[in-house]
Amino acid sequence: MQSVSRLGVISTPLPIATQAGLEVLQQDGTAIDAALAAAAVLCVAYPHMTGLGGDAFWLIAEPDGHALTISGVGHCATAAVPASGVSLPMHGAGSALTTAGAVASWADAFAYSRDRWRTRMRWADLLRPAWTYADQGFDVSPAQAFWHQEHRTLLRAQPGFARAYEPAGHVPQAGERLCSSDLAASLQLLIDEGADSFYRGRLADRLHAGFREAGVAITRDDLRATHCERGEPLRLRYRDGVALNLAPPSQGVTSLQILGQLGNFDLQRFAAGSVDHLHLMVEAVKRAFADRNRWLADPRSQHIPVATLLSDEYLHDLAASIDPAQARHWPDTTRSGDTVWLGAVDRQGRCVSLIQSIFTAFGSGLVIGDTGILWHNRGSAFRTTADHPNCIAAGKRPAHTLNPAIYLQHGRPRFIYGTQGADGQPQTQTALITRAIDYAQPIETAICAPRFLLGRSFFDNRENLKIEADAGQAVIDGLRARGHDVEVVDACNPMMGQAGLIAIEANGTADGVHDPRGQGIALGV
Repeated sequence: MQSVSRLGVISTPLPIATQAGLEVLQQDGTAIDAALAAAAVLCVAYPHMTGLGGDAFWLIAEPDGHALTISGVGHCATAAVPASGVSLPMHGAGSALTTAGAVASWADAFAYSRDRWRTRMRWADLLRPAWTYADQGFDVSPAQAFWHQEHRTLLRAQPGFARAYEPAGHVPQAGERLCSSDLAASLQLLIDEGADSFYRGRLADRLHAGFREAGVAITRDDLRATHCERGEPLRLRYRDGVALNLAPPSQGVTSLQILGQLGNFDLQRFAAGSVDHLHLMVEAVKRAFADRNRWLADPRSQHIPVATLLSDEYLHDLAASIDPAQARHWPDTTRSGDTVWLGAVDRQGRCVSLIQSIFTAFGSGLVIGDTGILWHNRGSAFRTTADHPNCIAAGKRPAHTLNPAIYLQHGRPRFIYGTQGADGQPQTQTALITRAIDYAQPIETAICAPRFLLGRSFFDNRENLKIEADAGQAVIDGLRARGHDVEVVDACNPMMGQAGLIAIEANGTADGVHDPRGQGIALGV
């Protein structure tokens, strides 16, 4: 669904979250305020993808191009480090290895909105819609019902899960009403005490008691030590503008490397969605992923040569290694994961690109004590081999697939974009931005166009190239002829992620869309 307004636009993967953000914009709230309100609602009503017990990355830009990032990333608990070589589980207490940074990032973003943008909104006002949905209930989305059913046996085995998400003793169906008095009580503590309650206050006490009961290694000291970081975005010139993304431990450098390689080609020589267009994107993805798998980690514990990886010379060399007629062998592995992306623009033209995640569907599956808070399993992204940059260590942050994006043109925000989907994120970002910039397609055309996914999806672990059927048989055959291991999937397939895209025109009008592959919407004031 597309929405156009000069007074503010917001795009999220769930209609009630979009509506919550829209109401904030209607009250002259800032883009940060709107994103925060929507994100909180998603933590209640989209629990298979995000929650209070997860991480978040913010990319914030002002009309003059000034931008900053906020990284809300939890760190590995002191007592959570296993012996070298031990496999990390994906669910249960053994996967809940890191603290959660999302709530800390909310507080920091709100402080920025208050101190720099002079918002008139109150913290309590922004969390109240989420509290209402937790207390009075929300209609279960088709996506939540699907993923709950898909993982029902595994999830039911986790402490607290059935109490929170199967109160009637069965997997809720889409449209069924679900509420959580426990989660409402936790949100009320955040409303009353602020985000500090999560890390040092009464909510922290309840979380710690729940951790001990479930056998989770996170302690009070670990919670107290959690903090978010403000920083400068990474910048890469692409065509007549500048692409912004997040520094490590985010894979923002990966998304920028893909664009940097493509900048060495004149894509307009080829039709949008042609064999040549898709082949070049996929081959650029492979090279960027190889670098990511080698380097991405917490930069506080490992030097990452970001400047080199994004240098013109290095990207030119990577691009030169692409054979336009033959696919490169793909020996590397990719990662699956679940996420929400949301974007907002306010009437002053200030904008936010925000991603939150609990890693895989329903995270660790653990609902902590009586808090109603589902904890993430992001710690499972660590390696346990001692010589790998992303090796697990106490106090260390794991490598993250999350990377929200913004594109500046003539020094001003032009496109705000991002998507759900772990390794699908850089790929979908590339598909969207090349269509919007190189081919000047309307954003609704760009987001509806056939997409590809190299590697694992939410649905399987095959390391092949998945192409939506409406790419056309000639394109599919052409990719196979160049050596790609192609799997054809249905058109408009949910495995391609839930992307959002907002364009800001020179006159200040914002035009927003959300992916037809899900139920999300964009709404304008």
